Amino acid sequence: MSNDSTKKMLIVALGVCLVCSVFVSTAAVSLHARQEQNKELDKLKNILVAGDLMVDGGDIQKIFQEKIEIGLVELQKGGYVAEDQFNEKLNPNDFDMKDMAEHSEYGMAIPSEKDIAHILRMPKYMPVYTVKVNGAIEKYILPIYGKGLWSTMYGFLALASDLETIEGITFNEHGETPGLGGEIDNPKWKAIWKGKKAFDENGNVRITVIKSIVDPSDADAIYKVDGLSGATITTRGLDATTKFWLGADGYGPFIQQSKIQEEGIDEQS
Repeated sequence: MSNDSTKKMLIVALGVCLVCSVFVSTAAVSLHARQEQNKELDKLKNILVAGDLMVDGGDIQKIFQEKIEIGLVELQKGGYVAEDQFNEKLNPNDFDMKDMAEHSEYGMAIPSEKDIAHILRMPKYMPVYTVKVNGAIEKYILPIYGKGLWSTMYGFLALASDLETIEGITFNEHGETPGLGGEIDNPKWKAIWKGKKAFDENGNVRITVIKSIVDPSDADAIYKVDGLSGATITTRGLDATTKFWLGADGYGPFIQQSKIQEEGIDEQS
């Protein structure tokens, strides 16, 4: 083969590679907006699923707008952030949990002795989604995340108005093993969370994801959830995740303040 033929083949190959790379880059850029839109839609859907509000075939955005109100909570103080303090970065509608956790001002490192969910960093603020009926809060839907076996699991935990009874749980992002840790997506497993108690009468976090199947005759069964068969590390991660976010370093201060406010409203009424 002549040098000219080899040169021509290389030029053609490079040309084909260049054309293909242009097509791939163009497709990636053009699809990015749609991917982000689908990602946001999936998040809204999971919030509705956690709150048992999703209707098959229903318009996700419409249901969300009709049923959900969003507030932004300062975790350490437990109170809502006033709207006049919102900015381009700090606001519930455009809140990016991953980005905020890494932010120098709005995120913070978690001391190793407290980091039971193994997430290293967390936002100082978190959005809280509420479901209201006739002006009264019926449910609170709280974003949570923690480390599983292969991934960080991102999801939502819903509490009833008593801030003790679990209404639902769902995970919209994870990389756990299908058929094992991936069973956190199984509707049957998620359904067993409904009605469980997150706290005891003294306000202590009691919800526990155990390694086996909950014995109905166990006096503490109301605080226990079945583990995932063959997925010990994912099960431990789920247990630690719920305990962390319901505890003093997560939504604990917010839950305590909200309970006091709810009790005050009940007394007045």
